[in-house]
Amino acid sequence: MFNKSVFINCPFDDEYYTLLRPLLFTVIFIGLKPRLGLESSDSGETRIDKITKMISESKYSIHDLSRIQSTREHEIYRMNMPFEIGLDYGCRKYSTGKQRTKKYLILEKEKYRYTQALSDLSGFDIKTHNNEPTKIVEAVRCWAVETIGITIDIGPTGIWNRYNDFMYDLYSDRKNKGFSDNDLQVIPIKELVDYMEKWKKK
Repeated sequence: MFNKSVFINCPFDDEYYTLLRPLLFTVIFIGLKPRLGLESSDSGETRIDKITKMISESKYSIHDLSRIQSTREHEIYRMNMPFEIGLDYGCRKYSTGKQRTKKYLILEKEKYRYTQALSDLSGFDIKTHNNEPTKIVEAVRCWAVETIGITIDIGPTGIWNRYNDFMYDLYSDRKNKGFSDNDLQVIPIKELVDYMEKWKKK
């Protein structure tokens, strides 16, 4: 499981959902297993314990820092994403086991913007997506080929087209089973991931 797991560190707000879905789909499409803080809602386990466990169990990580800047007056600066990337880096840096082989993909909205808030990341290869879902697909595929060494015989456009086929099938299947449009907007992450994995196998 370690060699296939990808810890996903990203926002979970409604606005980011249009990026999260193609990100998850691409990770699954290329043969990896996404791990997210929302995959389990066990109230008996603290969020930080759950996150550190997933980080330790994942060889790969995708960190999206595109929401680190406040956009509205009185909006609180979001610290979760920088904090979790620090936990992940520390896991690799100070481990004496397989965690030392961990590899990262760091995403941002704009090139070099992150250096104003997190200058310690200078020197890392940061990929940008400009809040465009197709750019997320392209960034994940490129990283998988260049950094992980996965052979992918289909380009970013082909994966994006498959994602749209998946979304059509998901919508049609759920509507036929009585789901409302609102139900489809609040589908739990674990259920969405499970459906993506089953769809890929077909």
